[in-house]
Amino acid sequence: MLLPVIANAQVKKKEFNINPFLSTCDVTWNTPGPTSMQSMPTGNGDIGLNVWVEPNGDFCFFIGKTDAWGAAPATEKNNWIKDGGVLMKLGKVRISVSQNPVANKGTFQQILKLHNSEILVNEGTGANAVQLRVWVDANHPVIRVESKSVKPVLVKVTLDNWRIGKGDTVLPKQANKIMWYHQNPEYADPHLQGFVFGGIIKGKGLTNKDDTTLQTIKAVNQQVVSIYPLTSKELTPDKWMAKLNGQISRIEALPLEHTRLAHQQWWNKFWHRSWIFVNGDDVAKTTTQGYILQRYITACAGRGAYPVKFNGSIFVVDNPQYKANENASATAIDADYREWGGQYWMQNTRAMYWPRLMAGDFDEMLPLFKMYLDILPGNKKQVENYYHHDGAYFQETSPFWGGLPYMGPEVKENWTGHYFTPILELSMMMLDYYEYTGDKKFARETLLPIATAGVEFFDKHFGRDAHRKLLLDPDNSIEMFWKAHDPAPDIAGLHAVVSRLITLPSDLTDEKSLKNWKRLYSELPDLPVGDKDAKQVLLPYTGPQTVKGHNLENPELYAVYPFRLYGLGKPGLQLAINTFDVRKFKDMGCWVQDPIQAAMLGLADVAKTYVAFNFARKEPALKFPAFWATGHDYAPDEDNGGNGENGLQEMLMQVNGKKIMLLPAWPKAWGNAEFKLNAPYNTTVQGRIVDGKLMDLIVTPASRKADIIDMSKQ
Repeated sequence: MLLPVIANAQVKKKEFNINPFLSTCDVTWNTPGPTSMQSMPTGNGDIGLNVWVEPNGDFCFFIGKTDAWGAAPATEKNNWIKDGGVLMKLGKVRISVSQNPVANKGTFQQILKLHNSEILVNEGTGANAVQLRVWVDANHPVIRVESKSVKPVLVKVTLDNWRIGKGDTVLPKQANKIMWYHQNPEYADPHLQGFVFGGIIKGKGLTNKDDTTLQTIKAVNQQVVSIYPLTSKELTPDKWMAKLNGQISRIEALPLEHTRLAHQQWWNKFWHRSWIFVNGDDVAKTTTQGYILQRYITACAGRGAYPVKFNGSIFVVDNPQYKANENASATAIDADYREWGGQYWMQNTRAMYWPRLMAGDFDEMLPLFKMYLDILPGNKKQVENYYHHDGAYFQETSPFWGGLPYMGPEVKENWTGHYFTPILELSMMMLDYYEYTGDKKFARETLLPIATAGVEFFDKHFGRDAHRKLLLDPDNSIEMFWKAHDPAPDIAGLHAVVSRLITLPSDLTDEKSLKNWKRLYSELPDLPVGDKDAKQVLLPYTGPQTVKGHNLENPELYAVYPFRLYGLGKPGLQLAINTFDVRKFKDMGCWVQDPIQAAMLGLADVAKTYVAFNFARKEPALKFPAFWATGHDYAPDEDNGGNGENGLQEMLMQVNGKKIMLLPAWPKAWGNAEFKLNAPYNTTVQGRIVDGKLMDLIVTPASRKADIIDMSKQ
């Protein structure tokens, strides 16, 4: 891919024209469907669509929503599917036009236009041309489908819902609209009871043929179809309908063209928050498009009521030939299904959220933080009831409503039972969010309640050794080593989090907390260190015991990422590099952290190999280039894309305190690039890379330019 060349090398920040760069990442197809497995994603942060065209020319899409939490069928025996709820589709919509040119083997084109976040379908040419455009309003909960045709055509809209009579209800005899909803059954978990979700389909000039079909009264050259989704909780269906009708009235009072312009402006601002465009070979092209598309997919689902699901987000599709494993028989599944179910797994979910910091997508982090803040009070009560002390932690695998099993030292070890790390990593991420944004309200109301509870849990839950050091035992070293002694991830997390809490400004802390943090910090054990392959390395837990491994993880490297005790510009870099060099598991893709850790250690070529792999790892059965392969999870695999994003960002920029290191792990093969990234203290860094050298640097605010370290000169 040859990226556009900007003629004026002294480009001012406000003059950067992102459109020519972004358009190189648009996705264009010249053949229709035939199924949802050949769909494109779009969305507004809460409502997401899978859009495809069937061979007969019908324009189809699934509607997903971040809060459409349903219950698994009572007959479902798979606990992973039952536990945590099912993030369902709202349904499927089919739009067809009479005398469709695709059905007559006419020309076809489907384009995802990233800059305006819309999907265009062009069918036929000349007098037979028809265009369909779909966009999900970035500022309002409404889906717009617009048709234009040279000749007048009849436009038909059908709700194609496979759950009618199985939890979904279509209201009969509606005047010029289709209205449907899903209500969870009485047997559902109490946390899922009370959810009602569905929508209304309507449009000027549309009339009912039946309860699930609308059609234009006469042939038209233009038609707008509007779909209004809504999820509510603790409302009866009647009150849900009243709320939805009120929502529609407010949206319909707004001029369509004004909302379209505001939608385009929102996306234009989004794309100008940050960018990375790598110019070079085919690997650079694939990497650039993968990065841009992954950021887009996350934005399409990242501003809703609940965080992005690692196992498919809101873009899972149906599959008539699904196989749970290579030895299983093929079976048909619908688009409500996802492997590993509805629970949130912190080690997977975090992958989509760390890259939001440098991308400047801070709004997309808030649903994650809110979910865990909502979970906190209940988890604190359970900790008090189980162990008779204060503090809290979060399960590695947790439904959106939280909850903890009893996990005293006598309980048999398992994958995630004595696994207490997530609250430390979440605290680290929140500390970064505060450092990037300076949002003290967030620090007081979200960061400190969670971080304080997490630190307090470790302080009071575990005893002390003969040297009065904190003794973490029994404590999993993530999922890898069960009931280990002083596991490295938690030691690293405590060192990283507590040291940062101590340095918070005085208006965010009090003397009692500060005293406790300093006391605990003095009691933290050192990270375990030993020898391997004649090199001094970090260890996953402290000896002398030997613990059987159960997964494919390298927990000793948590001290590099996510807790950043080691890295460029920090003491002990060679120790960390040694540890990375002799790591046992070198798998690629999915939740594997190696691309990020390699970049943080300055290993440019290794980081490039891993990042490029992630962004070329498309699921073979799916057509969209950023619907990543199932791997250990489920397609589209969101943590695969998130880890690729994070790795690429760290190759371009790393921060250490107030220092900003540019090109710390930039490979020679990728000599040229355009970038803008966000840094702590409300800072943005924009520049170009030409033949491996930094050019045209713009740092905002300008005072932060003194903190820049150009690693390409070293």
